[in-house]
Amino acid sequence: MHSYRGDLGLLRDRRFTLLLSARTISVLGSAFAPVALAFGILSLPGADATTLSIVLTAESLPMIVFMLVGGVIADRLPRQRVMMVGELLMAVAFFALGAMLLVGWTPLPALVTAAALGGTATAVTFPALTGIIPEVVPQDRLQTGNALLGLGANASRVAGTVLGGGTVVLFGGGWALVTSGAMFAVAGVLIALLRLEHGERPAGERHSVLADLRDGWREFRSRQWIWVVVAQFSLLVMAIQAGHGVLGPLWAKENMGGPAVWTAFLAGEAIGMICGVLVSIRLRPRRPILVAVLLCLPTALPYLLLGADAPIWAIVAGAFVLGVCFDVFGVLWQTTMQREVPAESLSRVSSYDMLGSLMFGPIGLMLAGPASELFGTEESLLGCAVLVVVSTLGALLSPGVRNLRAEAPPRLTPAQADPK
Repeated sequence: MHSYRGDLGLLRDRRFTLLLSARTISVLGSAFAPVALAFGILSLPGADATTLSIVLTAESLPMIVFMLVGGVIADRLPRQRVMMVGELLMAVAFFALGAMLLVGWTPLPALVTAAALGGTATAVTFPALTGIIPEVVPQDRLQTGNALLGLGANASRVAGTVLGGGTVVLFGGGWALVTSGAMFAVAGVLIALLRLEHGERPAGERHSVLADLRDGWREFRSRQWIWVVVAQFSLLVMAIQAGHGVLGPLWAKENMGGPAVWTAFLAGEAIGMICGVLVSIRLRPRRPILVAVLLCLPTALPYLLLGADAPIWAIVAGAFVLGVCFDVFGVLWQTTMQREVPAESLSRVSSYDMLGSLMFGPIGLMLAGPASELFGTEESLLGCAVLVVVSTLGALLSPGVRNLRAEAPPRLTPAQADPK
């Protein structure tokens, strides 16, 4: 039997607490960064939306380009060291951006270089994170560990957005970026303190990067449930990017006169993600991927409500449901991947997962504006809901999604449930 007391006993584990602290602080730094970077760049003399677009593109492109390489690196080298280096590179990038804003020396090539360094560091860090969790968390507690890491990350996103905006208002974008860099540096130090046993691949088994990518691809495509859900999410994320990034704020402006309603929507979603942790810790389905995919169906609810001009309270409630469902999906998905994919390939498979899931997101952003002009904002939001439902129903046709069963976790002894 699992209990909340036994689940939370994981917090007594020193290594997990260090990983949780590092991840929470790193996400807090990431949440600081967008507001600080946007308003810091826009406050520069002669800067405009194009300047900001160039800098943000310089940050995002390396993240996409190097994501697969990051998976190879994280499977080849000790993941603790990869994460530590990634966090410290992000610290350098944001310290540099903040320092340039503070001293007033802001040539565009220098800003672009620092932003690109941050994007590259992100591409290296994310695949390593997925792989390092099973090295820190016992097999029978993976779901709890993922849920608690998600709780810290979700709380940091909410707090970082508020605190980052306040720091920009009070002290300026430069100091906010320096603060963000300091958080990444602290996260890197905490990762360095983990002291994991390293299982680096022997020199005689070294392969080329392309060979490692091919091996990772074979692991990825050999599991139907993985590539089917990634294909589902490539469409689902496209719809969510369009709905969250463009159509939702546009609806709020057209119908409610300002950002207050959209802020309430995002707050409802954030609270839902935090509350979803309570569900994800306790939920132990025998068919985790089937349950996870089914939970994607209610995520269409807020777009249906927005498109139908429902009352604000109902729309915020729909956003809350979306947050709960996405959090539980994420925990079930991560835990299943960590249990089913061999440890030596986990980061590469994770990099294919992230790349495939996110690759159509920019298309959703690009199409949202023209779609709202051609069909109307409400109609386009309903289209997002339809795309979410259709992609999810398509994934449910897969036998691999429906039939994958989780092994029953071993029964915990009292000493394991409450470690000292």
